[in-house]
Amino acid sequence: MFYTPATGHGLAHNPFNAIVSPRPIGWISTRDAAGRDNLAPYSFFNAIAYTPPQVMFSSLSRKADRGDTKDSLAQIRETGVFCVNIVEYGARAAMNASSAPLAAGVDEFAQAGIAKRACETIDCARVAGAPAALECVLRQIIPLEGASNFMVLGEVTGVHMRDDCLRDGRFDITAFQPLARCGYKDYAVVRELFELERPT
Repeated sequence: MFYTPATGHGLAHNPFNAIVSPRPIGWISTRDAAGRDNLAPYSFFNAIAYTPPQVMFSSLSRKADRGDTKDSLAQIRETGVFCVNIVEYGARAAMNASSAPLAAGVDEFAQAGIAKRACETIDCARVAGAPAALECVLRQIIPLEGASNFMVLGEVTGVHMRDDCLRDGRFDITAFQPLARCGYKDYAVVRELFELERPT
């Protein structure tokens, strides 16, 4: 099968999200200028640079009470900071609950029963039990083709790692089993690793 996005695929569901998978999930926490917290998962997310460490996520839709975007990006525009919380398999229900389309100003931490802690380098909350959390300062918001499509670039200014995930000097993802998005309503979990040596 071949299709062009401009003319359509003719399938019951859009295959694009499933083709580019699995994708890590950035559980993005933000705080607005009035001090109200927000938490939402984004599967168009990834690390993009080592030095300085940088991440990106994309916000691809809008809410009527937020103009051209959603709560996360609206709050980042106000404060210039955000935190990326890593999602473990054990938090899948809480992560999913935090994706509910709530009104602006409603705290998803409270609505989904998720404990929060303060960040160290930025004025923002983070998921207390997350295996890792990346405190970020906004570097760029890049408008993308399409309505309400924006890419957010942030520089990591602080890194939290749960002690039980550190083994033999490594951050061991099998200790918490990260959740990944696979398109449609499908998710995957990482439970096994293997190593490959790069050619010299």
